[in-house]
Amino acid sequence: MADFPELDFKSWVDARRSSHLGGGPETEGHAYAYNLDQSTRAAFARMTAVELAVTSSVRMFKQVWRSELLGNAVKVSDRQFPRLQRIAKECADTLHIPTPQLYIVANASLNAATYGTHDESFIMVHSALIDHYTDEELRMVIGHECGHIHNKHVVYLTALHYLTQMAGIFVKWAVQPALLALNAWSRRAEITCDRAGMLCSRDLDVSTKAMTKLVLGSRKLYEEFNMDAFLEQYEEGKDGVGKYMEVFASHPWLPKRVLAMRVFGESALYREAANLGPGGLTMPEVDEKVRLLLKGDA
Repeated sequence: MADFPELDFKSWVDARRSSHLGGGPETEGHAYAYNLDQSTRAAFARMTAVELAVTSSVRMFKQVWRSELLGNAVKVSDRQFPRLQRIAKECADTLHIPTPQLYIVANASLNAATYGTHDESFIMVHSALIDHYTDEELRMVIGHECGHIHNKHVVYLTALHYLTQMAGIFVKWAVQPALLALNAWSRRAEITCDRAGMLCSRDLDVSTKAMTKLVLGSRKLYEEFNMDAFLEQYEEGKDGVGKYMEVFASHPWLPKRVLAMRVFGESALYREAANLGPGGLTMPEVDEKVRLLLKGDA
């Protein structure tokens, strides 16, 4: 049987609270962050199942995953894919964080993800995403992932990844409480980071197009895509029994995310960042509209 490391979540949290890396104390938010993302993370320290999952994931990453990544992906730098490095730096500068480490992973699915620890986080970008996305759309995606780092989501994302992988190994009831809690938080965290991507892109149309490409995955269909018709799909299915399956998902249904992005696009904060002039919703008003939009997802 494997020798699992000793779990000591409290000392890890105490150490992080004294740190000033990449965005402030553990549960501190930023002006654009979704308030339910912040409040859920604040509650995690009181949830034993989540505490244990996070601590063991941090240790496992340091022992195993980083070495595996270095051996099976391509590390982006000023010498290796400088165009992508430049986009990452622009996004990092926008959010006032150090430039994150990017890796390109050979994968045919359109995806990117952020894992690691607060001290050593990294962004994995699937090669298919580079093929399908313009530089402007990549700025939205990489900005989204930078948002996870800016808001100190990384260890929770790593814990969620490991729990999902281990769900078939351990008895289901042993991981399910932490898995459900982390999935509920993750859906809220995605809203925060969609906003971060928009702040990096500064273009609502580009940002929402980048989002909907994820559901299509076909170059032949991108230009024919009808956003309004797509959003009507959500109206058709939002009251059905199937909506409750979202509780097991780590991301909100994609039409919800697009609608939530449109609400953030009406905020005074975004309008100022995108040089769209004065006026707009306050962030409490935005968060309340989004809460009603997402109601029933947790």
